[in-house]
Amino acid sequence: MDTLRVIDIIEGTTVDGPGLRTSIYFAGCSHHCPGCHNVHTWDFESGSEMPITSLTDIIDEAGFNVTFSGGDPLLQHNIEALAKLASHIKETGKTLWCYTGFRYEQLEKMPNLKLLLEHIDVLVDGTFEQDKRDINLLFRGSSNQRLINLNATRNSHKIILWEDTACQHAK
Repeated sequence: MDTLRVIDIIEGTTVDGPGLRTSIYFAGCSHHCPGCHNVHTWDFESGSEMPITSLTDIIDEAGFNVTFSGGDPLLQHNIEALAKLASHIKETGKTLWCYTGFRYEQLEKMPNLKLLLEHIDVLVDGTFEQDKRDINLLFRGSSNQRLINLNATRNSHKIILWEDTACQHAK
């Protein structure tokens, strides 16, 4: 059975991407960023194993777009299961955001992540750097982290940053 190690699921949150989202916090992180606000997610054995079918049921019932966070979702022991979950999310017409401490350029060189990356709409990349912390940044904690529009990046073959056009029109 395909399972993933999950610490928490928060439905209807607005802090991990635009609009109401279902955020899934996965266990395990080896980046260990000083000042991390999710230190409790570093342990790869914390949380509990959840079948993909349980996760898809929760996501479908909530009806919100989805964010993978953690820990670092891309350090899950079962990347194939994470890719299957991401595929389901996209098949149901939802957007998918993913937080990672890796840089996009590193991820491109990891062949086991190719299928998963194809399903992610926005990648928030880079480790949290305490000396670059900025509470005014949208959906990230430090200025070195990027909100990468992966759909546009794939089409243009260069990194295109995500822009919140709703916030820009409100100004």
